[in-house]
Amino acid sequence: MFENLKPVAIDPILGLMVAFKADTRSEKIDLGVGVYQDDHGRTPVMAAVKEAESRLMVLETTKSYQGMAGDPEYNQRMMELLFGEGHSILNSGRVKSIQAPGGSGALRVGAEVVRKARPESKLWIGVPTWPNHIPLLGSAGFEINQYPYYDMASRQINVQAMMDTLRTVPAGDMVLLHGCCHNPTGADLTHDQWDEIADIALERGFIPFIDTAYQGLGDGLHEDAYGMRMMAERLPEVVIASSCSKNFGLYRERTGSITFIAETPERADVVVSQAMSTARSIYSMPPAHGALLVSMVLGDPQLRSQWQAELEEVRLRVKAMRGLLCDSLQDNDAGMDFSHINRQKGMFSFLGITTPQLERLRNEFGIYIVSSTRINLAGVNSNNIEYLKQSLLTVLR
Repeated sequence: MFENLKPVAIDPILGLMVAFKADTRSEKIDLGVGVYQDDHGRTPVMAAVKEAESRLMVLETTKSYQGMAGDPEYNQRMMELLFGEGHSILNSGRVKSIQAPGGSGALRVGAEVVRKARPESKLWIGVPTWPNHIPLLGSAGFEINQYPYYDMASRQINVQAMMDTLRTVPAGDMVLLHGCCHNPTGADLTHDQWDEIADIALERGFIPFIDTAYQGLGDGLHEDAYGMRMMAERLPEVVIASSCSKNFGLYRERTGSITFIAETPERADVVVSQAMSTARSIYSMPPAHGALLVSMVLGDPQLRSQWQAELEEVRLRVKAMRGLLCDSLQDNDAGMDFSHINRQKGMFSFLGITTPQLERLRNEFGIYIVSSTRINLAGVNSNNIEYLKQSLLTVLR
């Protein structure tokens, strides 16, 4: 049987991680891997999460299955985190959420449910986007169309081209949007731009499919939720895939949610039943540990306050690294303007340098960056910023 299989090329980002680990140089920097790192280059466990784990060790009395929807308290508290505890949608009966194995699992369940509901729906994805969006969602059977998002020349969102394209999207199609901290560009929609997209969605009849994986890392927990909260209030149907990997540091616990807003409570009940059936056919039951920790942190005032303070430290550190790197590259010999880095949000930005310059950074200086020139600002710290600065200035000459 297996003699007919062909080897599959390793994912470029994962391949970069392997190459970085194999590099024996003492001075090297990984700006490719998409995880948060502190000023010592570690991806720490949040203190609030560690405390929740300690409590869970005492309180947990079973390792039995949770059920296809996951932990009910987690689902409720995640909806309150996404929409805000006072949002009208929470008491409408129109919103339902189930736990999923990470943001990727949430995206896939959402895609499968939409495909069951409307097989002819197409999915519109902005260019560029997270590299796994297209294989992850396309393999659910979607025909994928694209809309322009980021302009590499001006290093900002191509607003006019994006809006013009969205005005051509047929009713019933899905439009994928990044909730905040756009991956890979760091270029986020303004409130006015979110409002305009909602206007177009109402006019055209398409459904927003929002991927929010970085709530709290841009401008703050509430500020980063503007788009989905506004759309939940104004639009009849919205799908939201969320992840706790970044803002709770629960990467390996695979903790996420898929949330559906339907026109009526009755339709919402049908949709969530389909979501649970879909989950059953893919992975059966979601992992429990991370969701129980999130539920405990969000449900305990002391732990929640501690978590929010830690998350704010993460946000401010990444923001500070943006400013530091931007300042370091001013007046470079190539005359390149890197001020866009300071205007963008979250962990990522495009450097916008050439392929030969990327290769020199890797071969001569041990600085690993993916081919798109996306960099993870969390990989910059007080110990490597000077080396990074000098290396970049050298290849820019």
